Amino acid sequence: MTAPRSRFATLRLALAAALAALALAGCLPIEKPDAALDVPSQYRAAKGAPGGAPSRVAWWRSFGSAELTRIMEAVETDNFDIGAAVYRIQQADAQARIAGAALLPTLDASSDASRGRQSGLDRRSLNVALSASYEIDFWGKNRATQIAAERLAAASRFDRDTVALSTLASTATTYFDILGAQDRLKIARESLASATRVLDLIKQRVTVGTGTSLDQAQQETVVAQLRAAIPPLEQQIEQNKATLAVLLGRAPERIAIRGGGTAGVKLPRINPGLPSELLARRPDVGSAEEQLAAASADVTVARAQFFPSIRLTAQGGYESAALSSLFGPGAGFYTLAAGLAQPIFQGGRLEGQLDQARGRESELLEIYRKAVISAFADVERALVAVRQLAGQEELQAQAVESSRRAYQISEQRLREGTVDIVTVLNTQSSLFGSQDSLAQVRLARLQAIVALYQALGGGWDLAPRGGRL
Repeated sequence: MTAPRSRFATLRLALAAALAALALAGCLPIEKPDAALDVPSQYRAAKGAPGGAPSRVAWWRSFGSAELTRIMEAVETDNFDIGAAVYRIQQADAQARIAGAALLPTLDASSDASRGRQSGLDRRSLNVALSASYEIDFWGKNRATQIAAERLAAASRFDRDTVALSTLASTATTYFDILGAQDRLKIARESLASATRVLDLIKQRVTVGTGTSLDQAQQETVVAQLRAAIPPLEQQIEQNKATLAVLLGRAPERIAIRGGGTAGVKLPRINPGLPSELLARRPDVGSAEEQLAAASADVTVARAQFFPSIRLTAQGGYESAALSSLFGPGAGFYTLAAGLAQPIFQGGRLEGQLDQARGRESELLEIYRKAVISAFADVERALVAVRQLAGQEELQAQAVESSRRAYQISEQRLREGTVDIVTVLNTQSSLFGSQDSLAQVRLARLQAIVALYQALGGGWDLAPRGGRL
């Protein structure tokens, strides 16, 4: 028994030495392409950096609406799209574990029993064995495959953040749509009441002979138009509530939205920070970067396919014709083997795979660059909208105040009989239109602030999210 053991020990030492030498050898590097980003030093539309900036965490709280906060928190946990994105993360993590399995040896156990008769003799065989196999990752192919899967898993997390950010922004926008429609509905009803009051005055003048049927018909037209404007606004409110229910993951009959108009909503102050910090906050930019990194690892995998692969296999166990002697001293056996496979002619398949991987990497590089530039443009557009709409709301409020004074004067003079119906019609039309425009401008301003939150990756807290290219 000494000689076989000595030979086995020698072989084992030789294999260990070979493994150590291969482990110390280098592998193909993962080369990242230069993104060559042109990052501006500041946003063109940003004017100063006032304090009081809200946090990226629960950014919707800065609007000061308890109902909006309740809705947004429910969307975070109950929205179907966000839930689906979470399960995509689970799939990506599982794929990363699958890819990493190639870096470890495989171990299998087997057993079999057979019985037969040949030349008048009974033959039986019992076998119990344990086999192991391991591919030496000399060129880093398996490691690069795992890295690619891990980067895709990281990208899936950024994708989840992108879905969540988009969903929450849509929720806030839809909620503000309801508030804006409620404002306009209130204005329409007040305008209808005012126009009806004027119609009653004109009817009184017609009765006493100081008014004409034409005056009455003209005012009746105004009243009818204001009545016709109310149902579309009520429809808009109900339809937006149904949209909000889907975002909440509930049937429309299961939600209750009070709203109450935009007057109770605060307008947060704006502090967008620096453009360079945007790259650490935008989840879509993070996803594009991780996908680019995964593609770079895939290029390494494709390059490694040109080189030989080395596989070690081992098997050991017991074999006997009788169960009683299966695990006896003479029943044991083992085999050790090492194999090397070098591609010689593949008909252009390996070259095609490498070109495909490089093309995919170049494509994702362009997508990453576009994601960065688009992020800057999104912020600029939102900043311009917020600033311009703030000025527009101020001017529109002045127009409403002037129109209200003119209408009050014209209504008073109508009572006194010193003004014609044309003047009254003009002033009331101006007031009703100005009030409705003011409600729409305020709604647009709230939506622009939500768009800015989304463009900035969910607010403007400058905490970094991790390294970038």
